[in-house]
Amino acid sequence: MPLRSVVIWLFWGRIRAGWLRLSLLLACCLCSGVQRPALAQPGPFSLVATQEKKVRIPVFMQRNLVIIPLRLNGQGPFNFLLDTGINTSLITDASLRQQLRLRPKQRFLVSGAGEEEPLEAFLVDSVQVELKNIACPALSLLLLSNDVLNLSGYVGMPIHGLLGADIFRSFVVEINPVEQEVVFHQPEDYRAPRGRRWAQIPLDMEGNKTYVTLPVTLNDSLTLPLKLVLDTGAGHALSLETTSDKQLKLPAQHLRTQLGRGLNGYINGYLGRVTELRLGRYRVPSLLTSFPDAADVAQRADVFRNGNLGFELLKRFMIVIDYTHNRLLLRPNSTFRQPFEHDMSGFDLVAAGPELRRYVIGKIQPESPAALAGLQTNDELVSINLIPTAELSLTQISNLFRSYHNRLLLLVIRRPSGELYTTALRLQRQI
Repeated sequence: MPLRSVVIWLFWGRIRAGWLRLSLLLACCLCSGVQRPALAQPGPFSLVATQEKKVRIPVFMQRNLVIIPLRLNGQGPFNFLLDTGINTSLITDASLRQQLRLRPKQRFLVSGAGEEEPLEAFLVDSVQVELKNIACPALSLLLLSNDVLNLSGYVGMPIHGLLGADIFRSFVVEINPVEQEVVFHQPEDYRAPRGRRWAQIPLDMEGNKTYVTLPVTLNDSLTLPLKLVLDTGAGHALSLETTSDKQLKLPAQHLRTQLGRGLNGYINGYLGRVTELRLGRYRVPSLLTSFPDAADVAQRADVFRNGNLGFELLKRFMIVIDYTHNRLLLRPNSTFRQPFEHDMSGFDLVAAGPELRRYVIGKIQPESPAALAGLQTNDELVSINLIPTAELSLTQISNLFRSYHNRLLLLVIRRPSGELYTTALRLQRQI
């Protein structure tokens, strides 16, 4: 099996930052002879009942991500993230290779953000994919040789992969975050909603990615039109790359932190806020924004962009993604006016155990509320305000630690030795 070279940037944000970033750049894949359809071409998915005009599918909304169940080669269901930020869909759970009897056609050497050694990925084709009343008889996916991302531990439920551009090229996709539902419309039958509350934003298709250009006010005197990747697989609100424009500067108030982990190590950068972002007729003030280090991300972009627009912002709208007509439709929902907050505790939390209902503390920031409360790496979080954490999802726990400044939380911790430790943690807004 020949060895090919491929660059993939794929990282998720830390629980402390409350973000998840998932992006796939096949920068060298085309050089290996693997052909990928352009976004303008019809997608490979279709409705099973051809007389139907749309299909509604319940989904999970966890950690600012859309998680959709599907079947592969007649088995499942498997949970995939719905991600406009990737061109080629991806299997992250390496155990599916044997379970589904997948036959790799090509082997790639994968390098990405971070400084660790590259890992292998394999191209597998002719994979049968089924959603509720939707099917694709033969889809090509990339299979990671190792589940280095541990998305299940981040999200708090089993995650097996990412479903990307192929599904968005096939349908007009309507996402309702409040109702936790996705509707897939036949493009030829879809009629756009009307009404003053709907904003329409042009989509640009370039380099197998989808972009929006939006006015972003960086400070009181500077507003720039910025080219942003539309990225439902990014759990943050907005990410900007300061090297993309000399006028893009860090805000005066910013916080140095780790923004995520890549295939080859951690992604570092800053948190700050931009004054305002405009989405059509809607203005979003004081938007929490990540500023990744240039060495980690900018050089990995296949097409020029200033950053990306993530689901922490998009989830505040009813969303219609229409590749066929090159448009994004948005209508505010009941969460639109909720403030954008970062984690105020200062520690990472990862779901563990067979049911992913044990929550283990990872890295702790020095001099953070978690450090002052005496928390330690590898402690298990047992309860919060007398509520057993086994009764809470990781999303619910994350929301507690982002709730409001100066909130006091009573925590019960189990040390690796089995000893129970009780402490009070006071949340502190840092940015």
